[in-house]
Amino acid sequence: MRILHTESSCGWGGQEIRILTEAAGMLARGHQVTILACPNSNIYPAALERGIPAVALPIEKKRVGSLLAMRGWLAQHKHEFDVINTHSSTDAWLAAVAGATLSGMPPTVRTRHVSTDINKSATTRWLYLNATRHIVTTGERLRRTLNRDNGFPLNRMTSIPTGVDLERFTPPLSRSAARAKLGLADKPTLGILATLRNWKGHGYLFDAWPALTERFPDWQLLVVGDGPQRQNLERRVAEAGWTNVVFAGNRDDVPDWLAAMDLFTLPSYGNEGVPQGIMQAMACGLPVVSTPVGAIAEAVLDGQTGTLVPPQDAAALTEALAALMGDATQRQRYAAAGLAHARATFGLERMLDRMEAVFGAAIAR
Repeated sequence: MRILHTESSCGWGGQEIRILTEAAGMLARGHQVTILACPNSNIYPAALERGIPAVALPIEKKRVGSLLAMRGWLAQHKHEFDVINTHSSTDAWLAAVAGATLSGMPPTVRTRHVSTDINKSATTRWLYLNATRHIVTTGERLRRTLNRDNGFPLNRMTSIPTGVDLERFTPPLSRSAARAKLGLADKPTLGILATLRNWKGHGYLFDAWPALTERFPDWQLLVVGDGPQRQNLERRVAEAGWTNVVFAGNRDDVPDWLAAMDLFTLPSYGNEGVPQGIMQAMACGLPVVSTPVGAIAEAVLDGQTGTLVPPQDAAALTEALAALMGDATQRQRYAAAGLAHARATFGLERMLDRMEAVFGAAIAR
């Protein structure tokens, strides 16, 4: 197959990582893949660094210039692709409107990565049900929500969580050795891996940290990721005088940092499918404390692979984390169950198989 991914987002997070992971996997299977992205985006240079063909096009905004750029490029190159996979609102609209004015366009598959509401206007319904051949969601709850709230037929949607490379993300032989490799203090470690955005819930984790560090002074907090909230979070650490909080920034060696953790948390309160950080953490044998937003509950099975707490509830988060920080046996139980769930559900090859099937069906219709 010849696959074109379009992405108008200039940011960096799980959505962009999924596109890159999927593109690399499809290339390895012998498909042709190209990513169409903004020249000032993070995904464009990241694609080139990974050897994924990428084209820079000014498609970051819903404006006439972006539409003309998209239409002009598609008019010239549409015959080179069998299917288009759109990912964000802007590129989906640009591709749809441009495609409506061109003949011989390949079918479009829209991937919905987040749980934000979709408006019920006639134009939006046209975008999803007329201009799009099939919808992929990154969690079953997202699929069910679109059916319930927007009336999108279930047979027009498929839930395909992001795949994790289970050969790369594995439990470490020694968490102490992993910490030594990274130059971290050899202490029990609570960790979070996520873009530093408001809705990822770092603020609530920091609200919980004073009580946690008082009850468990031997523990440290490891923050992996970067983003617009980093300065605010670093300021909170400095003002509180915490010496047991480490900011690692964005990392390519994510498995090494997960290997250094004993407990993982993501107190997100919005805009989620099934976050990759949670799936990666479970594949690395970590128990998880999170919230039931988006489709997180499809990964974190409450009371089996981890604990779910209400979003934006620092007190509940504190108690859930404290319960596991003080109970190594329970952490091990959750970790073992989470690892088994990850291996059965989150494999990269499983995602690629299912995306191939969706693309193939869209092309055949």
